[in-house]
Amino acid sequence: MSARVWPAVLSILALSATGALAPASAQTAGPLSVIDWLDDPAPSVRLPRAPRVAAPRPKRKKIKEPAVARTGSAPQITTRPLGAGPARNVGLAPPAITGMQPDLWAQSDPRDLAAQITALPDLDLPAADALLFMLLLAEAAAPTGGAAAQDIITQARLQKLMTLGAVDPALSLAEQAGAATSPVLFDTWAKLALLVGTEDDACGALSRAPHLTKETALRIFCAARGGDWATAALTFNSASALALVPRDTLALLDRFLNPDLFEGAAPLPVPRKMDPLSFRLFETIGEPLATGPLPRSYAVADLRDFAGWKSQLEAAERLTRAGALPDNRLIGLYTNRKPAASGGIWDRVQSVQRLDAALDSGTAEAVAKTLPAAWRQISRAGLEVSFANLFQDRLAAIPTTGRTAVIAAKMGLLSPEYETVARQMPSGLLGRDDVLLRAIAMGDVPSALAATPPSEALRRAIFDAFLTPTPNTVWIEWAKNGRLGEALLTALDALHEGARGDSRALRSSLSTLRALGLEDTARRAALQLLLLERLR
Repeated sequence: MSARVWPAVLSILALSATGALAPASAQTAGPLSVIDWLDDPAPSVRLPRAPRVAAPRPKRKKIKEPAVARTGSAPQITTRPLGAGPARNVGLAPPAITGMQPDLWAQSDPRDLAAQITALPDLDLPAADALLFMLLLAEAAAPTGGAAAQDIITQARLQKLMTLGAVDPALSLAEQAGAATSPVLFDTWAKLALLVGTEDDACGALSRAPHLTKETALRIFCAARGGDWATAALTFNSASALALVPRDTLALLDRFLNPDLFEGAAPLPVPRKMDPLSFRLFETIGEPLATGPLPRSYAVADLRDFAGWKSQLEAAERLTRAGALPDNRLIGLYTNRKPAASGGIWDRVQSVQRLDAALDSGTAEAVAKTLPAAWRQISRAGLEVSFANLFQDRLAAIPTTGRTAVIAAKMGLLSPEYETVARQMPSGLLGRDDVLLRAIAMGDVPSALAATPPSEALRRAIFDAFLTPTPNTVWIEWAKNGRLGEALLTALDALHEGARGDSRALRSSLSTLRALGLEDTARRAALQLLLLERLR
């Protein structure tokens, strides 16, 4: 497993996905390796050589007749389907971090579960995104069907992570799952490697085991990357004659293999449907593409050092908004240097830098001058939760009043310290939702509120989920019978529908999350729905 991705994985899980399922000790523990014994290998010991001793001549033994069966009944024989293989656990985050046992989907049908993962929409709610990442990265045992069933689910997990933009964690998950030797997972692994520029690893595995893929274009590319130009040219000519590769890809491969023939030629048109190999080929032939119009997974290419600062910032915001990038990576880019322009993203960078300096100064006046502008800019970008995670601790140490105090209270309720903030903030600070927000953050809706429940549908659904929760009995039953992952995915889908206006789905999903021990996720989701205006 690639060590470079562990900080990103742990930040995604620890900063925004800490649920009540996780034990308290898990919140303070350091990074844990998926294969623990690799962190502490046994010391090598050189044993002294034994003196040579002449071996005694063996005595001749009498030949015994083979045993004869005492009955005519057939012996018991254990069978399993060919290719099923031994079951194995797959996942980057062990139970010590997630709080979930590896039997997440032990009793789920692998194909139905894979379809459910694939069909899950963009949740657009930070608390829901955090739980989804935890599920996709959690260490999980194979369901019924062994390794073949595990590969089906792993493939769906990899595809969903790539769709969300979490390419580095997906790459590590693929490597841990054995994609380098699996025809089922290899093509997805290769796509992930192409996106981050580590395709030589995938090409090396393909050179050792050509049966891993049926993608002719990838074979041509890898043969050329490995210096086998003769094989690459021969395969390319065969693919051209037999129409084994789309025309757009053939044109790219032709320029890749024969750059001298196309000097001064007009740039190639961008294909309507982009794939990682074509994206990489465009970059290789000197015609790199902008990632903004492309799916989210391509944004990781702009995080590399040789990309421009503006491209890095835009890619980081896009990925952070989806929960696929740690918050500290974004603030590192925001404060990397002074902006040389104004307008758009540069105004956001400048406002964040000014707030950062004001917090360093420790003066309430400086914070009062810079916080409203920074909050306004960050809200336009949809990054309020990440902003709260980054600045809440420093902001809490500075006294605030008026508009600044309101923003500070909202940031506190959006941060992991929401319960402490709710206890300490002045009464009535947040207007009509003040009492409800405080009650949700504390996890206890006072009975006095029952006499005057909210009239608006979203607020009433949240109110009911915390005053008189009604969990979905079917999902609870799934969780009790080895289908916890399936139950949580269904609850997340319902939470998404609830955020879009289905109050019944919202009440059911929040109630079920609380019943399953995910109290932190339920509270944070409810607070985000009430505080983030863009979600309403």
